[in-house]
Amino acid sequence: EVQLVESGGGLVQAGGSLRLSCAASGFTFGDYAIGWFRQAPGKEREGVSCFSSSHGYTYYKDSVKGRFTMSTDNAKNTVDLQMDSLKPEDTAVYYCAADFTRFLYGSRWLCLNTSGMEYWGKGTLVTVSS
Repeated sequence: EVQLVESGGGLVQAGGSLRLSCAASGFTFGDYAIGWFRQAPGKEREGVSCFSSSHGYTYYKDSVKGRFTMSTDNAKNTVDLQMDSLKPEDTAVYYCAADFTRFLYGSRWLCLNTSGMEYWGKGTLVTVSS
């Protein structure tokens, strides 16, 4: 059974940093897609950063480019999201997601189509105060 468990959320001041971690179990990083998504209050879920093994390319949402960095540790089966220079508009519940059939569509497609990921964690709340 595939399980994704996020951790690392919390309250931080604008300009600060947080590192989110997603512990994955029930699969190994072979042919796969994995990503971080977020949902702010009253808004739709959106893709923040996605990676697909088919292209080896990490996609980032424009508003987080240069501030967020996604990394995977295949040995530990973890996916981290380093978030720097945080802004109040980054406040949201952050979710880790994975898929093993649609990875061929590529990282950009998977981030722009939130329904493309099959497996989801329960999320971790990030609050950025101004």
